[in-house]
Amino acid sequence: MDGNYGGTLDERLNACDTVFFLDVPRGQCLSRVLRRQLLNGGRARAEMPEGCAERFSLEFLAWIWTYPTRRRGPILERLEGLRSDRLVHVFRSDAEIDHFLDRLR
Repeated sequence: MDGNYGGTLDERLNACDTVFFLDVPRGQCLSRVLRRQLLNGGRARAEMPEGCAERFSLEFLAWIWTYPTRRRGPILERLEGLRSDRLVHVFRSDAEIDHFLDRLR
């Protein structure tokens, strides 16, 4: 499961046994959103359900830009407070993600 909707975060954290939190820099997030928009704007990406077109708005850009200062801290605090039987992986770069995946192979 994935998502960034804060309204259901506690419910999702209570139901999971492992968390993968992609804590990448906002510039990287912005560039990837813009790239997806250029490549897929108005169309559903291959991994998306039919009818779920790639959308773009200034509100979404603002959400990405303010995420580190408004939302990141509380999420990291929630992850710190999880029961000890839950695995939490926080990745701050593509290299960290690649290293983790290489160890799985």
